[in-house]
Amino acid sequence: MPYLTYSEYVSFLFTEVDESEFDRLLNRASDVLNSVTGDFYQLNILETDFPYRRDKFKKAVACQIEYFKVLGATTFEEINSSPQSFSAGRTSVSNSSRYNPGGANESKSLVAEEVLIHLGRTGLLYRGVSVR
Repeated sequence: MPYLTYSEYVSFLFTEVDESEFDRLLNRASDVLNSVTGDFYQLNILETDFPYRRDKFKKAVACQIEYFKVLGATTFEEINSSPQSFSAGRTSVSNSSRYNPGGANESKSLVAEEVLIHLGRTGLLYRGVSVR
């Protein structure tokens, strides 16, 4: 069962996406959210979870879909493969350096920052070890 319906996405008033593109982006966004949450909703039922966490998770999925839509990319490689510079005739365009002052390569995250904001107080980002 998908984590989010098209009508729910539209009700959040995010960037407009047609339904076929929504379906494609939903699958990619769901994979990202499964990774971020340690597959929590692969092991638990989203619709029967308590409303606060369920609604925050659905909004996080919508944010990830919007992030992919705005960037026009759905993979880490696509997101970070823009050329450093290009020229057309006498016009030259250069992107700012993707290297920080320490020399390390900076890259955009596959996960939208808003996803982490929505999931921050839900417990879904917990990385500790349970004792049973």
